[in-house]
Amino acid sequence: MIGIIMFFTALVMLLIGFPVAFTFGAVSVFFGLIAGIVEIGFDNGLISGLIEGLHEGVLMFDFMPFRIFAIQQNTILMAIPMFIFMGIVLQKTGLAEKLLESMGFLFGEIRGGVAISTVLVGTLLAASTGVVGASVVAMGVISLPVMLKYKYNTELAAGTICASGTLGQIIPPSIVLIILGDVFQVPVGDLFRASVGPGLALVAAYILYILVIAYFFKGMAPAIPADPSRGSKKKQVIRALIDIIPSLTLIILVLGSIFAGVATPTESAAVGCLGAIGLALMYRTFELDMVRTAALESVKITSMVFAILIGATAFSMVFSYTGGEELVEHAMLSLPGDDKWGFVIFTMLAILILGFFIDFIEISYIIVPILIPVAETLGINPVWFAVLIAMNLQTSFLTPPFGFSLFYLKGCAPANVRTSQIYKGVLPFIAIQIVVLGIVAFYPEFFGMVADR
Repeated sequence: MIGIIMFFTALVMLLIGFPVAFTFGAVSVFFGLIAGIVEIGFDNGLISGLIEGLHEGVLMFDFMPFRIFAIQQNTILMAIPMFIFMGIVLQKTGLAEKLLESMGFLFGEIRGGVAISTVLVGTLLAASTGVVGASVVAMGVISLPVMLKYKYNTELAAGTICASGTLGQIIPPSIVLIILGDVFQVPVGDLFRASVGPGLALVAAYILYILVIAYFFKGMAPAIPADPSRGSKKKQVIRALIDIIPSLTLIILVLGSIFAGVATPTESAAVGCLGAIGLALMYRTFELDMVRTAALESVKITSMVFAILIGATAFSMVFSYTGGEELVEHAMLSLPGDDKWGFVIFTMLAILILGFFIDFIEISYIIVPILIPVAETLGINPVWFAVLIAMNLQTSFLTPPFGFSLFYLKGCAPANVRTSQIYKGVLPFIAIQIVVLGIVAFYPEFFGMVADR
């Protein structure tokens, strides 16, 4: 039971607010030493047992340097800092502003048009940057005031922006998918390909919800009158296409090279960095200071991810040593009903609940490795299972009280937008995500996937 106690101790410390990486590392060392003492026992006396037990616990960590070197030599994880750098550079080019402005005027004349434009722009930003914070803030600064000005329902406007900003967690290139590819030891390109269908289904479900709400509740999302100063409809369409083409070109370069098998995700991330610099030059926003700032931010975020990964590696090592994995596997295989579906439903519920309180990185590196051996025993397709987890983790950005998208939007929203309105606004979109997750789970063939190996 030492491993189970260790797991809940780490969870409680995270909820209290201790730093993630240090929590995993400290808990691992403490319980590793306790496990060594328990294994040796006190047959030779209290003092002797303590000394030998502590020595046994320390020996457990002899392989940590090799594990750390293996992490640093993992070429899959090299894509993380490059995609982060690409996203930050694109955010500073003003790409989101140009897209929102053009798409807003293009669809504004229909009811719910600005909200639909926000979803479409969120999709383009997800496929070109994948940075949730930048997407939510950009749309919150530009799109939210426009919707409020034209009497959009505040909850609908806030929920649309938050949900659209989180699409970067499931639509590739997604940092979550890269991390899960490493955890599951499956090609990241396979995860990228498999997640496109579910991601677009989520986009379609958002747009359908907005259209239905706008149709039955006309005052919630009114149409915006045409602006004669922007020229004819034809000119607006041409201007929108001009603004969309650069981001689409970057998406084709990055994702197309992966899907065509021309480049690995790491190589395509490097192409994406060059493409982002090219767009900055094209939009005349390129500055050396911008590159320096983007590089520093990329290093900070990457350092955080790798620090958590090292702590999680120590945690999983001690958890396995104490027999925690076997205990979890036995419990999961004993769930009522069909073994596979009982396991899938239980894990999806558990991850959904944990997402209310802890971040996707901790869940990916601590919870998911515990589940993988059980999934392998049940013959579950790792690509399908990883996509389900990625969709579930996307929900954690929206779920109160600690959904990051909620905080991002509150930080840039006008003062008259209350936190309670943002919380209420995301609830329908959380329900939509759960429904689409269920469709992907029970009908994977619609998305070109299979549930079994």
